[in-house]
Amino acid sequence: MPIVIAIDGTSASGKSTTARRVAKHFGYTYIDTGAMYRTLAWHCLVRQTDPHDEKAVTAVCRKWKSSLVNVDHQVRMLVEGYYPEKEIRTSEASAAVAIIAANTKVRDWMKTLQQSCLQFGDLVMEGRDIGTAIFPDTDFKFYLDAPLAERSKRRWADGVQEDLAKRDHSDSQRASNPLMIALGAMVINNAGLTIEQTSQLIIDEVHRRLEARRY
Repeated sequence: MPIVIAIDGTSASGKSTTARRVAKHFGYTYIDTGAMYRTLAWHCLVRQTDPHDEKAVTAVCRKWKSSLVNVDHQVRMLVEGYYPEKEIRTSEASAAVAIIAANTKVRDWMKTLQQSCLQFGDLVMEGRDIGTAIFPDTDFKFYLDAPLAERSKRRWADGVQEDLAKRDHSDSQRASNPLMIALGAMVINNAGLTIEQTSQLIIDEVHRRLEARRY
């Protein structure tokens, strides 16, 4: 059974960069599940599908020609063979993804897709429900967070305008798999920590737990 390191947390808590570093250290495959939701959000916008129309979004989700590929230990979601790397990071996609991510049918579809990533071997998977819904049985769960003001500064520094307070509320209050700390997760408040320091905390803990498995 492949190892899954689950890194959950709030928006702009450093999940993506941290997860990439952890994956590189262990030689595992990195998966950004948020990018999967963003890709669907972008695709709906391109098709002029209203993100608020749950039935229409669900129909798009079930019919679109999407696929997963592993490129240099990083899983990408392609739409009709195209990887929308930049398009999914726009403010428009950010606004739409919170709405689409609250769609129960979409989350069910994504859960099946994300669990299928075990085909790529050992994983570092980051998102908002990895340790609670996607791989709740993994022994390697982490939850990243930082104060809202700190996370908002990070978003602005990245040149992205996003209402994080609204996103936090949407993530924590949605009916299907809300954002919450998984049972047994190591919680890391990384305010004042560098990405290197945050990553090292996770790396050290994973090594400790792997070592404990041997006895």
